[in-house]
Amino acid sequence: MMDPLSGASQISAAGLRAQATRLRVVSENIANAQSTGSTPGADPYVRKTIAFETVLDRTTDAAGVRVKTIGADNAPFRIEHDPDHPAADANGDVKMPNVNMLIEMADMREATRSYEANLQMMKQVRAMVSATIDLLRSS
Repeated sequence: MMDPLSGASQISAAGLRAQATRLRVVSENIANAQSTGSTPGADPYVRKTIAFETVLDRTTDAAGVRVKTIGADNAPFRIEHDPDHPAADANGDVKMPNVNMLIEMADMREATRSYEANLQMMKQVRAMVSATIDLLRSS
């Protein structure tokens, strides 16, 4: 049986890692929101998605989280008419990435808040450990 404070710290650390990965994926989607193909009719950047899974840590006997997969969004590409674009087809249409900035910003905000919550949990565990040490010293 592991110390409960250590277990809480490990659970929070797993959450921090998962949300950091999510933020990286969202940032990559935002950075490539205008990345088109380089030849006429070529496919543009495909939005990445992330899925998490719950894992049981046998040492702490607690559930944690980890990244299950980083996949591709199968939403259709946007089509814009721009005959002067190098990736324009014979009709002057360009396939644009299937990245929706509103969704990405919402995902980023949710991931940031989850990251902050896990970080706050780590701070609370640290404060509890310090308080325990202080109590032991004064005894």
